[in-house]
Amino acid sequence: MKSRSKKTNQRRGQRWLSEEKGSEDVEGRRDLTMLYRLLFSLRRRKSMPPLQVRWNNGEEKWWRRRQRAAMAEEAGMFMVNQTIGSVLCCKCGIPMVPNAANMCVKCLRSEVDITEGLQKHVIIVHCPECDTYLQPPRTWIKAQLESKELLTFCVKRLKNLNKVTLAHAEFIWTEPHSKRIKVKLKVRKEVLNGAVLEQSYIVEFVQQEHMCESCTRVQANPDQWIAAVQLRQHVTHRRTFFYLEQMILKHGAAATAIKIKQMDQGIDFFFSNRSHGVKFVEFIGKVAPVRSRHDKQLVSHDIKSNNYNYKYTFSVEISPVCREDLICLPPKVAVSLGNLGPLVICTKVTNSIALLDPLTLRHCYLDADQYWRSSFKSLLTSRQLVEYIILDVEIVKPEISLGGYTLADAQVARVSDFGRNDTIFNIRTHLGHLLNPGDQALGYDLYAANSNDMELDKYRGLVLPDAILVKKSYEEKRQRKRGKPRSWKLKSLNMEIDDRINKGDIEKTNTEYEQFLKDLEENPDMRFNISLYRNKEYQPSEIASTVDGEDLPSIPLEEMLADLDLSEDEDGDSHME
Repeated sequence: MKSRSKKTNQRRGQRWLSEEKGSEDVEGRRDLTMLYRLLFSLRRRKSMPPLQVRWNNGEEKWWRRRQRAAMAEEAGMFMVNQTIGSVLCCKCGIPMVPNAANMCVKCLRSEVDITEGLQKHVIIVHCPECDTYLQPPRTWIKAQLESKELLTFCVKRLKNLNKVTLAHAEFIWTEPHSKRIKVKLKVRKEVLNGAVLEQSYIVEFVQQEHMCESCTRVQANPDQWIAAVQLRQHVTHRRTFFYLEQMILKHGAAATAIKIKQMDQGIDFFFSNRSHGVKFVEFIGKVAPVRSRHDKQLVSHDIKSNNYNYKYTFSVEISPVCREDLICLPPKVAVSLGNLGPLVICTKVTNSIALLDPLTLRHCYLDADQYWRSSFKSLLTSRQLVEYIILDVEIVKPEISLGGYTLADAQVARVSDFGRNDTIFNIRTHLGHLLNPGDQALGYDLYAANSNDMELDKYRGLVLPDAILVKKSYEEKRQRKRGKPRSWKLKSLNMEIDDRINKGDIEKTNTEYEQFLKDLEENPDMRFNISLYRNKEYQPSEIASTVDGEDLPSIPLEEMLADLDLSEDEDGDSHME
């Protein structure tokens, strides 16, 4: 039994010894000290055999020192804490903390220069037209001044930087027109007897202006395009293009376009590469119900090398159905949608068309493929809206509220009939959650409308309502703020205007753009995919805020973005790490 217990203790001591070696790497010397104390106490009690450990020189000294300290602590003896002494520098003789070289930092830097052999001056190629930098051999990288991308590009251009360890990099401010970029680098390297030296130095990058291939081609002949996208919508207004313009700006879809031209019923986009045109057509197909076709024209042909040069044209047609239009669905489409309508209102247009029956609150979505298989036009458009005044409103069922709409019976009269006749209409509307007696609303006057629609004639015995309300009107309250600037603004594409567009069309476009801005204030869903910017020229007035109506829709400050301009907000002490 004694021999067996002795062997068991030996195995247990070997296992503890292996745990002791592993714990030094994981938990540090603090936990290792506790383990040594346990082993020492067990050894004193003679419950373990003597340990035979192979120490190196430093570990044995450290263990002996910790052993003596543990014995003194158990005996209650006073121990003096060990302090780190100082030595004199072998060059200048000042006191210093001892290191491997026995020299102070100033003397060490005077003896060794770790930046020797590293580049201090580098020439980089910059395209002034598209603001890109050449990464040899033929790659052009777009980067703004003092950006992370430019800092990465500059550091990668340095040679022999692998000889040292890069610790920090930042820009030093220079004049933008100086064509100089200065970067301050902090590097580390092991020098004499294992001492690590850290040193900072400045690298100057000289910009050499040279246009890239695409910009050279454009400057040689501005009309030299490879792909053209003709965006068209056959309607009498441009409200759809105002919305598409903001979508294109937010997602940067037209960043590669070399020219944008405003045409009579649409916009033309010109690209220097066919792939850019294809990518733009795909983007338009994701935000609007469109159909497209493409064609190509041979420009030149090299018989010897068998190379062909083509010009590609993409014709993109947007659905003529717009938001707030009144639509009479064809019988086949109405049956396929579960006998919806047939009179419906278009509430939203993305890559699908959202339709709402204002009499039953039923709604559905029609994607682009379904629409173009049986295309139809609007019965009445938003330019034919008539202003009504609400005389009385009665909610049909308060618990019925679908899609944010509430069904209600309303008594309305045309604003133009005031003082002329006493014509009053009793209608059903989906705007019961918005309208109150005395409010004004915009709707379609079916009582006096003369519509020649083939789809409407197919429904025999269909009784049309006298009026269909579309939205609440705030025009009377806006009269007080007429002429005052808005607190927000929109950006616009740099477009050329076709010479065939006369001044009358330009004034009409300005009026439609003002109506588009009003729609943005009234409809939060439209603002979801649009970037709004703060207007610096706007100055709020306390008097105006008290006079203006409280119910007038406005855009909250949280939805506005600051118009960032680096040339105005630049600070000389700022840097990029």
